[in-house]
Amino acid sequence: MYFPYLRGRQFELIAIRELIEHSLIGESIIPVIEPVKLSSALLKTMIVFQKNNRRLGLVRNPRVGSIKKDLADEKNEKNKDKFSELLKIPNILTFLYVDANIAINYSFLEGIGIKRSDVATICASPDAIPHFESFFTSGYPYFNFIPDESVFRRRLPRQKVLFEDRFPKKSRNVDYADVEDEPFSSDHIYYSQDGYVGFSDFSVIGDEYSETGFAPYAVAIHIVYYDAEKNLRIRHFVSETNDDITDPAGKFAEALEKLVEWNRTQKLDTFGIRTFEEMYRSYTYPGLGTVKKLSIMHHLELMNRYLDGVAVK
Repeated sequence: MYFPYLRGRQFELIAIRELIEHSLIGESIIPVIEPVKLSSALLKTMIVFQKNNRRLGLVRNPRVGSIKKDLADEKNEKNKDKFSELLKIPNILTFLYVDANIAINYSFLEGIGIKRSDVATICASPDAIPHFESFFTSGYPYFNFIPDESVFRRRLPRQKVLFEDRFPKKSRNVDYADVEDEPFSSDHIYYSQDGYVGFSDFSVIGDEYSETGFAPYAVAIHIVYYDAEKNLRIRHFVSETNDDITDPAGKFAEALEKLVEWNRTQKLDTFGIRTFEEMYRSYTYPGLGTVKKLSIMHHLELMNRYLDGVAVK
């Protein structure tokens, strides 16, 4: 079982929504969203998962973003009511970060009929372990997301999901040109052997979160692929004219050409890759948000094929 962990930003939400709408991921993949704002994109994504009878994880105590402020704003009353209704459907799984407030956070959920065994927990740091142990003296969460560290494996041995950031984040896009191809993950091969019931990562985005975007000097496209042993590697396609922030469309075209040329040999065939190739043929620049969306879609579709036992390249 794979749980891609995504922040509830527009193009990340569109990515998983379109994967469902195009039937490109199955039951072996359950996306988990940490909502960062109360947006129409979030509501629409929850509705799509409901209509298609697919499970979607939602973090009820997010660590980043403005959703708490959004929910308290009277101007958002209509979206707040719709959001509250969608949270009640069985397809939406409840996730909680474990901290000193675990009992308070759960008491609210208990008031709306959610049992401890219905909750999935996230223990992101060793400080969470004693809070988890004192709270779950009886009953146990549906899943428990933990880092791949011995202190967590020893003290939290049940229903554990491997939770790691596998994206090799660089401080600048241009830095990816220095290491254009590198290992990404083998969690999909070994998670069960290592005693986990599933695995989770931040796809090709990484854990780092920023409230505001910025115009990059370089455009980078990140594409995962399988090596001969079915380990995932990641290749970075970086633009060439990176002296200033002008002409993002031209920079994208430079990075895209590298991707298309590389794939003539690699022969990856996913919705995301085909869309990139169509953009190359039509000289289209979709914006950097769509570039991120397609890279996520490619990653999740490729992972779905592996988990479903479909031959992958």
